[in-house]
Amino acid sequence: MAEVKLLEMTGTVEQVIFRNEKNGYAVIEVNDGEELITAVGNLPFVDAGEELHLIGNWVTNQNYGEQFRVDAFERSKPAGEAAILKYLSSGAVKGVGPSTAKKIVKLFGEHSLNVMENEPERLCEVRGITKPKAEKISRELKRLGGIREMMVQLGGYGISPAEAVRVWKYYGAQSIDCVRENPYCICEDGVNIAFGRADQIAASLERPQDDLCRVRAGILYVIRHNLRNGHTCLPADKLTAAASHLLGVDRGLTRDVLEDLKADTSVVSRVFQEREFIFLPDLYQSEVYSAERIKMLLRFPAPSITGVDGRMEEVEQKFGIQYAQGQKQAVREAMSRGILVLTGGPGTGKTTTLNAMISLLESSGEKVLLAAPTGRAAKRMSELTGREAKTIHRLLQVEWDENDQPVFARNEKNLLECDALVIDELSMVDTALFEALLRALPLGRRLILVGDSDQLPSVGPGNVIGDLIASGILPVVQLRQVFRQSMQSLIVRNAHRIVAGEMPDLDIRNEDFFFLRCGDSARISSTIVDLCCRRLPASYGFSPQADIQVLSPSRKGDLGTQELNKKLQQALNPPDRQKAEIRVNGLLFREGDKVMQVRNDYNLPWTRSDGSVGEGVFNGDLGTILKIDRRASVITVRVDDRVVAYESETAAELELAYAMTVHKSQGNEFPAVVIPMFHIAPQLSYRNLLYTAVTRAKSLLILIGTPETVRAMVENNRKTRRYTGLLHLLTGGGADDS
Repeated sequence: MAEVKLLEMTGTVEQVIFRNEKNGYAVIEVNDGEELITAVGNLPFVDAGEELHLIGNWVTNQNYGEQFRVDAFERSKPAGEAAILKYLSSGAVKGVGPSTAKKIVKLFGEHSLNVMENEPERLCEVRGITKPKAEKISRELKRLGGIREMMVQLGGYGISPAEAVRVWKYYGAQSIDCVRENPYCICEDGVNIAFGRADQIAASLERPQDDLCRVRAGILYVIRHNLRNGHTCLPADKLTAAASHLLGVDRGLTRDVLEDLKADTSVVSRVFQEREFIFLPDLYQSEVYSAERIKMLLRFPAPSITGVDGRMEEVEQKFGIQYAQGQKQAVREAMSRGILVLTGGPGTGKTTTLNAMISLLESSGEKVLLAAPTGRAAKRMSELTGREAKTIHRLLQVEWDENDQPVFARNEKNLLECDALVIDELSMVDTALFEALLRALPLGRRLILVGDSDQLPSVGPGNVIGDLIASGILPVVQLRQVFRQSMQSLIVRNAHRIVAGEMPDLDIRNEDFFFLRCGDSARISSTIVDLCCRRLPASYGFSPQADIQVLSPSRKGDLGTQELNKKLQQALNPPDRQKAEIRVNGLLFREGDKVMQVRNDYNLPWTRSDGSVGEGVFNGDLGTILKIDRRASVITVRVDDRVVAYESETAAELELAYAMTVHKSQGNEFPAVVIPMFHIAPQLSYRNLLYTAVTRAKSLLILIGTPETVRAMVENNRKTRRYTGLLHLLTGGGADDS
């Protein structure tokens, strides 16, 4: 593919049409001396009257014509009285409004900015400006100058304007000095620029490979990188080996630097069963708190509810259900012990058991709160229980601190008002979210945790459900009996066969589970498209957008989500002159597309039709593109009952969702699911991934591929191993401080 040539232009900013103060994204009008041009991109701190040198490319929109998409820019101070007046009148300098700007420029003309910055005492000649105010204006102008100089210099190191904003927020006026002194400072939490970028800057500054700052940053990078693999800690021996390999330095040096990190508490060391593990401090404290709080809940349980067996008969009559012994045991444990983990596969009666618990609790006068990790899981919980269920974030009233980190208004100082708390889909809850829940739950309250321990673990670090069950210190009931009505579903029967390590029945063709044999990836791909577009809507009345979901184990390859999404988009939502399009990071989005949020973004604002507003869209949330405004580079998406506006920067958090990975499907349930089963990468070919995929289907499941692929997944019982501390901290586990 030919390299795209970047274009350059110079002009004066006439007006700022739109600006996001948090990430620096802006839409501006620029006068290049001949015409007004709309420019879009990361343009932090840009104001009217400034002269900019822009580097980027033209993009064309059928509604708004051409726009200049800015990849990089340089700025100079406004020159000439007109430009200076426009700049000062824009409000760029705090303390100077349009009226004051006119007075300053009338008195000092083209020397106004120099006077303001270097001779502030002369500003007192302007009526209404006192000496303190003059000094404040001067400081503000110097601060702005520092930001701009910092951006230019960091740009020379390849740091983008958006990244430069993060550096400035963290290090302020010392940003340049900090980067020159230690390029790896940009890897710190709060800045979060990739280690490889810092390495490039360090190389340009001719820093040695065994620089201690580099080794420190490398060790911390390995730990942070493994958070994405679900680990809350790493064995010290594995950590030093991985860091030494990454850095190309002697392992002895890595061990020495690790000792320094331990000494200054940048990391925490604990020994579990005679092996040393290294944590980042926040995750260590999170697991310590969770372990101690669980033990305290066991010591100070909710009041026991008596007469459960007799009252269960009333519940059975109420719901017309004969509960199995395992279900009755679960209810007894929850009513008597005050804390319970309830687990089981599809068709084992988790929901009916939960409904019995809720009914008994409410009839005993207890206030019950229900929550789940995602919006879709909470909605499904509401539908199955007939009661309001919230996302955990909404339940805990998420807010954000000055560093845009989530903070929960519900905590140990502002406890939840309930007698019992029920959390569904526990397998999706990571360490940090579990800690937040426990902080908000008062002592002496009931805690019921529901999930399927055979599902894939949480996206975030931790293995909460697995560690709680393995600890053996709290009541756990695993429902195993599959009920007759559920056994009528081949989806359910085959899911249980898969968990047991048995091949699913692939030959029955008259139920809800179908296997289509095909050994050619091109034919599998075309069959998937045909099923979604024609066959399933025609035979079952399924909506391709709302009811049918394609799941793939992988993102890459002919049958990965990236390629399948392109083909499904072309078939289900083809180009249309009435539908606007936009390309973001190489992905084409079109009005009407099905999309998914791919990471937690606590800052994204949303509105509901009733006028209520809030912030926060989360990993795995699904939506539909309502409108694309190319001029402002804004994508408007409906996510459940919320409407969210994505700018060009936040739009990078969206992906097409006609097909999604199995990992991203956790917590969701779809009427119809289609899954390719062919040439799956070895690291993704394992049993609980297949089980998770199969159990996403509610009414219809179609696998397309070869029996050999299915067999390989069923026979591989390699569960994703996660290094965590919670199990050891719950059990004592021979843990010693190190």
